[in-house]
Amino acid sequence: MHASTPPAPVEGKRLFSLPVRVYYEDTDAGGVVYYANYLKFCERARTEVLRALGFEQNRLSAEQDILFVVRTVQADYLRAATLDDLLDVVTTISKLGHASLNFAQQIRREGTTIFAANITIACIRASTKRPTPIPPAVRALFATLVETDERH
Repeated sequence: MHASTPPAPVEGKRLFSLPVRVYYEDTDAGGVVYYANYLKFCERARTEVLRALGFEQNRLSAEQDILFVVRTVQADYLRAATLDDLLDVVTTISKLGHASLNFAQQIRREGTTIFAANITIACIRASTKRPTPIPPAVRALFATLVETDERH
């Protein structure tokens, strides 16, 4: 999977959509996307969202001594993707904590959700591998993407 197009904010929403084309290398012997590759697509989308916000993972590690690591994954595989499918990885932040955040991600094909995941990301010190608060500048930008329930 190669991401040549940066994620784009979806108008009127606090989410990003990253287009992904399914290549032969993404599929298994049955011709469908190998289950772990859905998580790779989500990882790339989260990285591109961070980049779109003005942060790069290697700079955050080198300059601020922080890393973002996956803590938990809850995934639902709803339908199979196959070779040459054009998918959209839709990403939003569902919860922003002191030292962690939850991403709600969906992979869609022609508007239909085929994969959904809730992924908790922890902020850790690169030097100690211990939890640490999300830096204020990074946290402030993440806060702009938190999808809230507007009915309350």
